[in-house]
Amino acid sequence: MTNRRIRRVLALAVVLPVAAAVAYAGSDFLPEPSWKPVKPEAVFTRLEDYLQLADIAPAVQAEVRDRWRASGTEVGSDLLTRLAQSLAKADDRVAELVAFCAGTSLPGQKLPEFAWLADSETPEFVRYNMRLYYARWLVQQGYNDEAISWTEGLSTDDVVAPEELLFYRAVAYHQLVEPDKSDVAIGELLEGQDKLPARYQKLAELMRHDMEGLKDGSLDHISRRMADIRRRLAQGRSGERVQSIEKGVIDSLDKLIKKAEDQAQLQQAQMAAGSAKTPPSTPMQDSHLAEGKGPGKVEQRDIGHGTGWGNLPDKDREKAMQEIGREYPSHYREVIEEYFRRLAAEESADHP
Repeated sequence: MTNRRIRRVLALAVVLPVAAAVAYAGSDFLPEPSWKPVKPEAVFTRLEDYLQLADIAPAVQAEVRDRWRASGTEVGSDLLTRLAQSLAKADDRVAELVAFCAGTSLPGQKLPEFAWLADSETPEFVRYNMRLYYARWLVQQGYNDEAISWTEGLSTDDVVAPEELLFYRAVAYHQLVEPDKSDVAIGELLEGQDKLPARYQKLAELMRHDMEGLKDGSLDHISRRMADIRRRLAQGRSGERVQSIEKGVIDSLDKLIKKAEDQAQLQQAQMAAGSAKTPPSTPMQDSHLAEGKGPGKVEQRDIGHGTGWGNLPDKDREKAMQEIGREYPSHYREVIEEYFRRLAAEESADHP
């Protein structure tokens, strides 16, 4: 290869990667994330603006700044927690919220209202971020409906921790078995995955994988909704929302069981038809018309006309249960058994 050709190859080796990078950066393969992580310096600037606009005493302002600086040296301290602890020095309402969220919920516990979080008189900087702070605690304690309510209307530009807003919103929807809404939040979260903490990225990917292929009315979907019911009942919730979910679970189970029942009956009918068509073991000796000796009547069998699972004999009921067991993982059997226990309890209540 001549020197001239060598120079051309070297030139291409330099130019082509640069051109490819420019073209790739301008393509649709790398869309601009809809959110960006917030830096501590930007949060402190907004905190300073709040202190000045709120007309807080200089001594209290000094306490807020000292708390902000001190929390920055604490292991595991995140921006949202740092902000909450700092604002608590200037606002007793925030201090009450921080103290409450430092604990854990108790079964049947009534949640505080914290009405000031929804009051338009509360500065947006405080209101929006403390709503997220409270919602994070609610998700961690299993109060997913309330968490969704408090984050309703919040955007990633409103808070100092946009990644936490998206992550905990996705978790809440995931636990409420709302895959479409959860997937939207996960998709938005992963737009900035190169800036995400590893735990958020891994958990988001696991949630997305967990929701893939989840179909309404499937036994997997029913099992998750029953787990949601148990969670609500453990929190002392037994109102219309829980009753509505319970009714949906019963309806879905009715459909699955009816399907299994129909399949079992169809198999029985096919087996009966097949045995009737079985040729005789010994052929006729002469070529003449056979003389039928039977009365020519067909036995009428009742293979079921209704949808009442409870009317099936124990043997057929167990067979249908086995049909379900073949199609779904074995651990779902407890879901079906729980369904039967509930039906038995309802029948006992109707016929004391």
